[in-house]
Amino acid sequence: MKSDREYSLIVSCEHAGNSVPREYRALFRSRTARQALTSHRGWDPGSLAIGRRLSRAFNAPLIVNPITRLLVEVNRSPGHAKQFSEFSRELPTTERQSLIETIYDPHRYRVETAIREALQADRVALHIGSHTFVPALNGETRNADIGLLYDPRRPVEKAFCTRWQESLRAIAPDIRVRRNYPYLGNADGLTTFLRRHLRTPRYLGIELEVNQRLLAPSMKTQWTAHLRAIVRSLQTVVREH
Repeated sequence: MKSDREYSLIVSCEHAGNSVPREYRALFRSRTARQALTSHRGWDPGSLAIGRRLSRAFNAPLIVNPITRLLVEVNRSPGHAKQFSEFSRELPTTERQSLIETIYDPHRYRVETAIREALQADRVALHIGSHTFVPALNGETRNADIGLLYDPRRPVEKAFCTRWQESLRAIAPDIRVRRNYPYLGNADGLTTFLRRHLRTPRYLGIELEVNQRLLAPSMKTQWTAHLRAIVRSLQTVVREH
């Protein structure tokens, strides 16, 4: 059933890059730290390209965090055990607080501000968090190309993602689309925090996860096709929902 309110899309990239401010580069001089920084632990390669494609297609605000998650994890709730990595958690309290004030808080504030502007305009705030995931983790191969993460206890999010999955399959039947995979949509994250914080059914917090195997040079054509399908399918759902 079509909503009686229009959607406003807000796109965020929590792990858009793995840059390190000059004052913290000493933390990543070791081989172990450098390897972590360039791996999936340091960032989500491809997530910014997805976010930009969605932002252009919908003329939507795009909020980007280019700093590595290994300094401070903007996709974890305040005080979470993994808010700081093993490379930053031993920093003095004042420096960790500085990371929160200069990186963590500004990103989350910009996302929330864009969402509140949509809500104040009496629109449905559709927040898409753009992420990517590694093809295999801990010896387990991930058997999906695209994951749509949502809170299954929220009927509006479940219905939206079910329709998005159907639309993706209709446009590109070969794409493997799963819901709440490879992570659970109600696990700790920015969307989970905002659901509790905003307390309104007019906020939809959806995390879009795309398999990094599509970033291989040999998969360039498939990557482009997946981006096109993501945009077209979301346009269909927003138009119909």
